[in-house]
Amino acid sequence: MGEFRGFGTETLGFLADLANHNDKRWFEANKQRYEDCVREPARAFIRDMGAKLGKVSPELRADDRKVGGSLMRVHRDVRFSKDKTPYKTNLGIQFRHQLGKDVHAPGAYVHLGLDGCFTGIGMWHPDPKALQQIREAIVADPKRWKKITGAKKLTDVWRQGGESLSRPPRGFDKEHELIEDIKRKDHILVSDMSLEQAESAKLVSLCLERFAAAKAHTAFLCEAVGVPF
Repeated sequence: MGEFRGFGTETLGFLADLANHNDKRWFEANKQRYEDCVREPARAFIRDMGAKLGKVSPELRADDRKVGGSLMRVHRDVRFSKDKTPYKTNLGIQFRHQLGKDVHAPGAYVHLGLDGCFTGIGMWHPDPKALQQIREAIVADPKRWKKITGAKKLTDVWRQGGESLSRPPRGFDKEHELIEDIKRKDHILVSDMSLEQAESAKLVSLCLERFAAAKAHTAFLCEAVGVPF
């Protein structure tokens, strides 16, 4: 058994309090609580995931560094936002593809927050070149794409998430049988969790099972953009 013992009610309790006191003075006064209830349990979770993540893909990375690793920073980027509150009120963890440089790379994701708890996998907001490659791959092999996305082991766990274009992208047949998938701007799958699942010590095994069920989907995306999975 690994070191992760679950996030417990303390994690979401801290995030709820942070939402009600989202300012630097309060956060600095409660920084040790953040360390104890959020960051350190998250780092233990990342380490335990890292020990087994290779079963899903050897290309996914679990990095337990306090800054710059799988745990997403608590500070918000407020430069271009009307909302100037300085801190995120959710916990985000991304197991990014080793060749990826940012959140737009292929990867798996775990989210705990007041807005809900869920897992995700795939590619969020891929750049225009990658998105074009994915669309072309779907058109080139629609039978394989339909088999992957329609597989019961996937649909029992996952649903499509993210945004889509309102119109077909230029150069693609608007009557294509998979036009709704071709219109997607994101190629991510989402699977909701209950609070009990999110806070449980069994979260590691739950996430690994879910990511494994979506392996063929993420492998298709990676193949389309020319990276191993």
